[in-house]
Amino acid sequence: MKRRCNIFLSNSKLARATWGELSRSVIRTLRTLTEEYSLLISRGDLQLLDGRWYVTHAGLLRIARSKNCCGIRSALVSRLSDPSANRWIFRATVYKSPRSRGFVGYGDADPSNVSRLVRGAEMRVAETRAVNRALRKAYGIGLCSVEELGWSSSAPSPSDNPARPSKPCASNGSSNSHPRLRDKLCLLIRKYELAPTLVKRYAADFCGTETLRDASRDLVEAFISTLAEEAAKDRAALICKLNSYNQLEEVKS
Repeated sequence: MKRRCNIFLSNSKLARATWGELSRSVIRTLRTLTEEYSLLISRGDLQLLDGRWYVTHAGLLRIARSKNCCGIRSALVSRLSDPSANRWIFRATVYKSPRSRGFVGYGDADPSNVSRLVRGAEMRVAETRAVNRALRKAYGIGLCSVEELGWSSSAPSPSDNPARPSKPCASNGSSNSHPRLRDKLCLLIRKYELAPTLVKRYAADFCGTETLRDASRDLVEAFISTLAEEAAKDRAALICKLNSYNQLEEVKS
């Protein structure tokens, strides 16, 4: 009991240092998660996004190991996957004991529901999501994992960000012609936990082009500067603005 109390004190201290002042409900949930699963923020077991706690893949594996999980099996669902479109679906089964019939979870991933930071690694994202869902079923964890979100809010791990050859700069003034601008935008998205797809729609609207690729360097620089100012000044207002682009897309469809 004393150990769990020490873990909670450590977690709450690190949480405040990382995410600022937290509400009582957030702290109460953190205490429950600490007491029930002994998850550690310092090890990356938990993430706080928009006032809600999410467990990570690392945290779920730690729980499974502490519960003496017997094994995990994953397999590609070929008939539902489409390699040409980078659309993958996996089926994972978690066995709590040698005699367990297994707890099944499915995970899917394609370019539309993963961050552009992990584009090209959709297969691995799909498998991770399947394993996470199976683990949550097996151990009765009613907490969504951060990897199951429609876009990744965390920075990608080396294994999820495959190395790609650098492309020569084009002369069309697109953001792809200026890797430094693209990197600045990616850093802002990660820092303020923004939805990449919605940011792209906002950028195209801001620049007055169909896509961000068609915008000039000056317009892209101006957009990045504006986005940074809006995020720093009032992130909640920026989130509302980004969500409006999603609603407009739904109306058009």
